[in-house]
Amino acid sequence: MSALRAALFVARKDLWYMLRQKETLLWTFAMPPVFFFFIGTITGGFTGGGDERIPLELVAPEPAGFLADALALRLEDEGFEVRRVAAASPDSVDASPRLALTAGFTDSLAAGRRVVARLESAGELDPTARWDQIRVARAVYGLLADAALVASAGEPVGAAALERERKRPRLLTLEVRPAGRAEEPPVGFQQAVPGTMVMFTLLVLLTSGAVILVIERRDGLLRRVASTPLPKAGVVGGKWASRMGLGVVQIGFAMAIGTALFDVDWGPDLGMIALVLLVWASLCAGLAIVSGNLARTEGQAIGLGVFAANLLAALGGCWWPIEVTPKWAQSLALAMPTGWTMGALHRLMSFQAGAAAALPHLVALALAALVIGWIATRTFRYA
Repeated sequence: MSALRAALFVARKDLWYMLRQKETLLWTFAMPPVFFFFIGTITGGFTGGGDERIPLELVAPEPAGFLADALALRLEDEGFEVRRVAAASPDSVDASPRLALTAGFTDSLAAGRRVVARLESAGELDPTARWDQIRVARAVYGLLADAALVASAGEPVGAAALERERKRPRLLTLEVRPAGRAEEPPVGFQQAVPGTMVMFTLLVLLTSGAVILVIERRDGLLRRVASTPLPKAGVVGGKWASRMGLGVVQIGFAMAIGTALFDVDWGPDLGMIALVLLVWASLCAGLAIVSGNLARTEGQAIGLGVFAANLLAALGGCWWPIEVTPKWAQSLALAMPTGWTMGALHRLMSFQAGAAAALPHLVALALAALVIGWIATRTFRYA
């Protein structure tokens, strides 16, 4: 029997056997959608609330005067939902920021006395808190600038004059937009579905794919195969093809569920995405055989598979966008096959940089798959 015919025979039998295992069915079809939902829901707010207005407690002790009213309007222009109170509530500021004004805010400013506007928010180093500081500062400085403009024109500073200046079209505006394609890190399901898919493909093949090989060797099934006319290259090729087939089933199911239930946008280069994921599945299949060759017991195979899959997923950007991590973590991801896969998916799906942008990642994955395949063949043993 030729090696190709042997490989096809072994692959068909092996794949059918793996798809009948309850554990494989659970982690291939049941668990990924659950992870898609929970991780996608949790990470959906990484970039902030978009157009959602942020609650802000404005503490303005009476008599606050018309300047406090004018400041409240400018805070609303900055996207805050202002709740005006005369005294600070005893609650903490964990949920929303608080801006406290000095008593007699308007009278003190009119008399030329120094006043204090103190912003209190949870997590001073949090990016959201920093953005709140910027918007509050724009509102405060904008109010002072309008008041100075009215006074310089020899007009009394009053509520009507300040409202007129607030509504006046600005002669100078600043428009900020990316010079090329937007490169915002993916969040929500756009990150969770591809990341979980990549992780689960590796996890299932490194556990189920390796354990079955250990069991076959322990029970003498591989020794029986060795006594048949099947060539070794055909046996190893069939074992690899069956595991790659399982990976393709996982990936196809995950992409279908991600599209139908979680509205994932796979971008314009679906062909290149499919090619990257096929090469990723082939690499995972080779790693499964290597793990099954090295492990002596089922426990070793499962422990090694779970540890390796979670470690590579975390360092490669499957759990979170690697673009939001420190530079050293982004550099480390460049040495991980999960990092190559997720980097290619981000370029194709989120950044839409074109199919050519994923070629370096694809080449790295293909070379790694070839090396791992060679190691799998060299280390394969019947007993």
